[in-house]
Amino acid sequence: MAMFASTMLPVRAETDIPHGKALVEANCARCHAIGRTDASTHPDAPAFRILSQRYPLDALEEAFAEGISTGHPDMPEFVAAPDQIGAIIEYIGSLQQP
Repeated sequence: MAMFASTMLPVRAETDIPHGKALVEANCARCHAIGRTDASTHPDAPAFRILSQRYPLDALEEAFAEGISTGHPDMPEFVAAPDQIGAIIEYIGSLQQP
């Protein structure tokens, strides 16, 4: 019976990581390092792979929802839809280093 019940749980076949990566490539890569090894081109823009060392990722989700308007001094305001926010956070989470 337990084996049957486990097959009834919803399984997510796909993630939003590719969508999140596309969004940060289009909106953030100009200043931020958005990969596992690249360097930020802007000296005040943290690499996305270390963001969880500076901020809890759930706090970033709230900041995206409210519209990030601060970060580095010349960062443009960024507003994202809820599905975009989830994808961005999932992508950033996939990069985090211990």
